[in-house]
Amino acid sequence: MSPSSSPRRGAVLALIVTILVWAYSWVVMKQVLAHAGPFNFAALRYLLGAAVLFAALLISRQSMRPPPLLPTILIGLCQTAAFQGLEQWALLDGGAGHVALLAYTMPFWAVLLAWLLLGERPHRRHWFGLALAALGLLCIIEPWHGMGSVLSTTLAIAGGLAWAAGTVLSKRLFRQQTFSVLSLTAWQMLAGGAALAAVALVVPQRPIDWNWAFIGALAYSVVLASSLAWWLWSIVLQRLPTTVASLCSLGVPMVSVLLAWLILHEQPTLMEVLGIALVLLGLIAVSGVGARRRP
Repeated sequence: MSPSSSPRRGAVLALIVTILVWAYSWVVMKQVLAHAGPFNFAALRYLLGAAVLFAALLISRQSMRPPPLLPTILIGLCQTAAFQGLEQWALLDGGAGHVALLAYTMPFWAVLLAWLLLGERPHRRHWFGLALAALGLLCIIEPWHGMGSVLSTTLAIAGGLAWAAGTVLSKRLFRQQTFSVLSLTAWQMLAGGAALAAVALVVPQRPIDWNWAFIGALAYSVVLASSLAWWLWSIVLQRLPTTVASLCSLGVPMVSVLLAWLILHEQPTLMEVLGIALVLLGLIAVSGVGARRRP
C-alpha cells in the first residue's frame, strides 16, 4: 500500500457516508417545513451545528483560532448561508427529490470554477461524464414542460452555484495554508448560520411548532447532516481532486429521489428515471471505473 493510498481510501469512505447522510436529509428538510419556516429552520440548524463542532474542537484540544477570516466568511456565506437558505426556500414549492437533483448542478459549476481559479483542467473522461450528467439533468428538469415551479427551480439551481463557489474557495484555501479541517468547518458554519439568522429575523415566516417531529428533524440535521457531514465533506475536498469529489457527490440526489419515492411518495416520471440513469453513467465515467491504470 502506498503512503498516499490510506488517506485517499479514508476520503472515499467519508464521501460514501456523506452521500447517505445528505440524501436522507432532503427528506427531513421537506418534512420539517410543516413545523417551521425555511429560514428559521436553516438558521437553527447551522448555528447549533457550529456549536457542536466548536465543542468537538474543545474536546479534541484543537486551537480555537479561526482560519484566515475573510476567506472563511466567504465560504460560510456561499457554502452554508446561500446554499442552505436557497434550497430550503425552494422546498416550499418543490418536491424533495426534484429540488435535490437541481441543487446538484453544483458539480457543473465547480468543474468550471476549479478550472478557472485552481488550474484543475478536466480530463477527457471528466468532460464525457459531465456531458452525460448535463443531459441527464436536462431530462430531469424537462424545460419543455415549463419546469414546474419556476421560482423553486431557479432557487435550487442558484443554491447549487453558491455551493460550487464555496467548494472551490475551500479547495483554494487548503492549498494556500495548513489548518484543521474541523476548525474551518466550524468557523464557516458559524458565519453562514449568523447570516441565515439575520435573514430569518427580517423575513416573515410561520412560527416554529416545537413538537417531537420538529425536534427530531432538527437533531438529525444538526448532528449528522450539518456537523458530521460537512466535516467529512471538508476532508473529501482536502484529499480528492475537486472535479472528482464534486461529480461523485451526485450520488446524493440519486439516493434522495429513491428515498422521496419511498417515504414522501414522490414518484419520479419516466423522463426523470432516464435522467437519473444518464447521471449515473456520467458518474461512472468521471470515477474512471474500467479505465486502464496509467503507470
